[in-house]
Amino acid sequence: MYYSAGTYESFAKPEKPEGADRKSAYIIGTGLAGLSAAFYLVRDGQVKGERIHLLEKLELAGGSCDGRKDVRKGFYMRGGREMDNHFECMWDMYRDVPSIENPEISVLDEYYWLNKHDPNYSLCRASEKRGQDAHTDKKFTLDKKSQMALTKLFMTPEKELEDKKISEVLPDSFWETNFWLYWQTMFAFQRWSSALEMKRYLCRFCHHIDGLPDFTALRFTKYNQYESMILPLVKYLENHGVKVEYGIDVKNVIIKDEGGRKVATQIVYEKNGETDRIDLVEDDLVFITNGCCTDTSCYGDQNTVPDISNVKNGVGESWDLWKNIASQAKNGEYGNPDKFCSDVEATNWMSATVETSDEEIIQRIISICKRDPREGKVTTGGIVTVKDSTDNWYLSWTINRQPQFKSQNKDTVLIWVYALTTNKEGNYVKKAMRDCTGEEVCREWLYHIGAPLDKIDEWAKNRCNTTTCFMPYINAFFQPRKEKDRPLVVPKGAVNFAFLGQFTETPRDTIFTTEYSIRTGMEAVYTLLNVDRGVPEVWGSKYDIRELLRAAYYAIDKKKLSELPLSFKEKIALKIALNVAKGTDVEILLRESGLIE
Repeated sequence: MYYSAGTYESFAKPEKPEGADRKSAYIIGTGLAGLSAAFYLVRDGQVKGERIHLLEKLELAGGSCDGRKDVRKGFYMRGGREMDNHFECMWDMYRDVPSIENPEISVLDEYYWLNKHDPNYSLCRASEKRGQDAHTDKKFTLDKKSQMALTKLFMTPEKELEDKKISEVLPDSFWETNFWLYWQTMFAFQRWSSALEMKRYLCRFCHHIDGLPDFTALRFTKYNQYESMILPLVKYLENHGVKVEYGIDVKNVIIKDEGGRKVATQIVYEKNGETDRIDLVEDDLVFITNGCCTDTSCYGDQNTVPDISNVKNGVGESWDLWKNIASQAKNGEYGNPDKFCSDVEATNWMSATVETSDEEIIQRIISICKRDPREGKVTTGGIVTVKDSTDNWYLSWTINRQPQFKSQNKDTVLIWVYALTTNKEGNYVKKAMRDCTGEEVCREWLYHIGAPLDKIDEWAKNRCNTTTCFMPYINAFFQPRKEKDRPLVVPKGAVNFAFLGQFTETPRDTIFTTEYSIRTGMEAVYTLLNVDRGVPEVWGSKYDIRELLRAAYYAIDKKKLSELPLSFKEKIALKIALNVAKGTDVEILLRESGLIE
């Protein structure tokens, strides 16, 4: 497997890999990573679909990219996905997956046209004073010390950031900046999150720094991610003969290691309470989704609190599977799951889905986001962070294009609410979010959008229906780590197995993205089948001087270099540097970035 850039390899169809007709494949997990592995086995590996088996414990494919309606309780959306124009592997796949609504075009075409006709941007990135002040001021308010610390983090080798928290590399003043407010709530970072992962995000998305405050960098699907992304992919695979086998709870993959040559020999699973096994030969390929950020999700509804009584550190089917596999490693080459799942208090947050058709509530929404959600277009453009809530639940909410579900009543609006802190009382509801019913969560949200105090309780009870979800491991992949704590997609010496998903290691890309999952699926298939076509490299904006200069310009809130509060020595050094650059391409680049006149 190798990386490539440009359109030459992007448009090429690889030759059929040697031995493809002999191969069978067993894919554990049907999240985006598992489904993308199946896709690349079919399209580029040219393995026969009937020889590909997707093994899923649940009754629904999609993993964490879900979205469903419970006819008794309401709509559930555990989370949402934002996409980027430089998700190279994702668009490589979806350009060949037909749209369900219009099979004559691809999912990529559908997505591209939608976001061209209705581009994303926010008019209300943050709110204060119960919605009276809602704005997107587009300023990061970084002080000089924070600017220098971020620059240093950007350039620090990953090896030096292993096992370090963000709080260990950034100054105290950083936590008061708008940059941190935007960053933390958009990506769900915490002060104790991995400094290594934050560096990767800075490097990966430096070309989008100008779009961070108002979300112009983002693109969204038409419906929820299950209907817009998972269903078309599942249909594509089924049309090619791929089998999805539900109710299969894989407990272990037995790996035989002889002199560093590692071969998966058996899959151990349970179905209907009975233990069974699949014996493997070397031509049987095994793709393992190790770890899951939505494992052990706990659900509540309008009148019920999520039952988190059984939530314990390290407990969950995906973690048990990974631990069983990791215990077979001689040198830790299958990763260290305990690094990610052993501190639920550090890795949890909670979300809720509010459904309403009430005109008074919708008018409160319109007063904040300046758009009517019933028009079927971009509404909030991304999350609205409640600044008054930062010392309490740290609440944010968003309304994507409506309807979010095809089955949704056209007069209703679905609001997704999430909070980074689940163990502190709210501003209005004096309870921790994790101890609240859906109705109580709705009260807190209504309070922050400025609903009349004497109407909040009645509106939450009778004019809204709210479901909730507590996710113990949703931030697990942000835990401080070493590189070796995540297994390589294909470990050294592996003959017929690979790891997939958010807890595998592939260079430069960032977890908690759809692209990461799809990239691991592509890399796994290309490596094990020796597909003779390049995997698109991670977009190299961190190597592009134009993007770096633009990022610097926006990071200092669009000031000229001459406007910066520099010391006398710094001013002299800057003057000398600009004189040296005068009349060169460097001067042109500085001018085009906005840093000089």
